[in-house]
Order: sequence, then structure tokens, then C-alpha cells
Amino acid sequence: MSFSASNMRALAEIREDRMGAKTALLAFTDGDIRPALLGATRSERAETEALVRQVHPGYAVAPAEDGTLWDSVYPPDDVTYATVLAGAELFCDRRLVFDLPSELPEHLLKAGAGRRIIMHGMHSVVDWLAFAVWEDGVLVRSLSLSPDGGIEENIGEPYDFELPYWAGERPVEPVPGWPDEGPYPLPFHPLELGEDALRALFGFVLEGVSAPDDIDTEAVHLYGFQVTDPSGREQAEREAMYAEALRTMEPPRMFQMGPDGTMQEVSFDSL
Repeated sequence: MSFSASNMRALAEIREDRMGAKTALLAFTDGDIRPALLGATRSERAETEALVRQVHPGYAVAPAEDGTLWDSVYPPDDVTYATVLAGAELFCDRRLVFDLPSELPEHLLKAGAGRRIIMHGMHSVVDWLAFAVWEDGVLVRSLSLSPDGGIEENIGEPYDFELPYWAGERPVEPVPGWPDEGPYPLPFHPLELGEDALRALFGFVLEGVSAPDDIDTEAVHLYGFQVTDPSGREQAEREAMYAEALRTMEPPRMFQMGPDGTMQEVSFDSL
């Protein structure tokens, strides 16, 4: 059975994996977002809540615990983190990133009318990456890919930070000692490109060494909101997707280091 990127992420959430690099970011900006984030000051909650209601029309919105850009870039279900800054509005919300970024809903395009819209979604458990940029309502670049789904969308000219990846300069090297499962199905690792895209588009990284001019993500305050569909439809659809993913999920596999230095699959009973 084949799965979309969202199905694969549902599998990962069922397994309760909370480690690794994950993002769900959408921003409306007056050009480069870095100056807004570098000069970030705490916005007003009421102003931010009004914007959250704009991007989630018809939803119930209630205050939730606040966060920062360091620890809130991939919120739980039904939670939005957001801030309004001089020259930028930023949201962290899993519902605002899409397997195919070109399908960004019309009301979000209208909310960012006349500005730059930036999307970045990444999930380390399934090696999924999607990012996209719109300029004044026109999609200029969109990329979505994962090893299971392949290249799902590739629109527009690659940015400079992408070029070494497409030129074959960043291949995925096999991990020494792991069972040979064949070559990696993509010419580069999506998460490596994802970190470069995150720095280029948002000014920071989640993993790896920070650059001196990277954004101090702990200094960017985000208001938290519980945002739910009052009809219950969205929650029911999500639970159905989780149930289907669980029904088709293969048992987890366990490995341990063997006496010859290679990773060998073992049963749970032997642990």
C-alpha cells in the first residue's frame, strides 16, 4: 500500500516519536523575514489572535500556553503558535503546511496578498520536506519530497542553496554497519536540504552548528492558541486517518550491534 506524506507522518505520530527535526511554518512577510525576527519584540495577544482567526475562519480559538520559535515550530494537533512583528506575521501550525504546497488555500493567499508567503514543513521520522515561496500571490518555488513518495512537487527554478544538491554534490552515504537495504531513493537527503532551506528562508536551523548571524530562536516569543473545528469534522477525519495508518502499520524493527560490528535485526523477545 502506498502512503502520502501526510499518511507517513501520521504513522510517525502514532509511534509517538518526538525527537528530530520537524517544522510546520507559514509566514507573511515584507521581503526577507530575518530583520523582523532579529528585532522581534512581544506583540499583543489580541492582535495575534485576530490573525489566527483570519487564517482559521470559523474555528474556535482559545488561549493556550505560550512558546518560542525554539520549541514550538511543530505544535501538537489543534494548537497554533503565532506572532505579529514589524514586517512579518509568523505561524507554527501543522494544518498550514501541505504535501503539495501549490494547494495553499485561497483564503491564505488572500491573507498574504501583496507580500511574500513562505512555507516550510519537515518531518525527520519519514524524511519529508516541503517548502515554497509566493511573491505577491505568484508561486515562484515549491518543492515537496520524501524517500517513500519521491518528488511530489517541483515547481519553479531552484534557489542557490539547492544547487549543490541537484548537482549530485550531497549524496546520501550508506551508514557503516547497517544492513544493506539498497541505495537511498533520492539524490540527496531531504532533511539536509531542509536545514539549508530553513536557514535561507527563515534565518535559523534546528540541527547542526548555528551561524553567527542566525536568529536567536529562544528570543522570539510566540503566543499559543487552542484552535479547533467546532463541528468536530476535522478531528474525526484525523482520527480516521490515524486509525487507518495504525491498521496498516508494520511491526517495528529492532537492531543491535553484532560481534562483527554490524547492526543486526533482533526480536523483542531477545532484548
